Amino acid sequence: MLEALLTPFAGIQEFVDAGGWVVWWILAVALTMWTLIVERAWWFHRIYPQARAAAAARWQRRPERYSWTARRIRTAMIGELSVAMGGTLPLLRALIPICPLLGLLGTVGGMLEVFDVMAIKGQSEPRAMADGVSQAMIATLSGLAVALSGMYFSHHYTARARRETEALNSVLALEDAK
Repeated sequence: MLEALLTPFAGIQEFVDAGGWVVWWILAVALTMWTLIVERAWWFHRIYPQARAAAAARWQRRPERYSWTARRIRTAMIGELSVAMGGTLPLLRALIPICPLLGLLGTVGGMLEVFDVMAIKGQSEPRAMADGVSQAMIATLSGLAVALSGMYFSHHYTARARRETEALNSVLALEDAK
């Protein structure tokens, strides 16, 4: 039973070992990136609706909503929520370009392994040379796959934060008209 549960992890272990030490770093960046993605999903689905409702209620409780000062307070309320919406997005956007660079580092390391085999054993060891090329390609694939998956969610949550900020501005503006 335990062996059946650990089988996927053995496959991951083999893949990471085949890609070299750089793939461990790519895996660490991927775990961090996906933690941030899940955190943003949780924030938008659980925290933001409550924060938006609290801001609208706070705005409604204000006795005066039409003066210059009241408009500045409304702008500050929208700004606070806008900043909160983009909370971890800068870190997410910084992690995305790190992955292909780590993949490139793994590619260079794999190719250096190929050149070492060629220098030491000559060109008569195609299996040893293929291991280095395989390591290079696995590192490149890993870095690109992680970066591409992160790019979608980075764009998605950035666009969502922008849309929600505009919607919040509209909601509070509509509250003014009532």
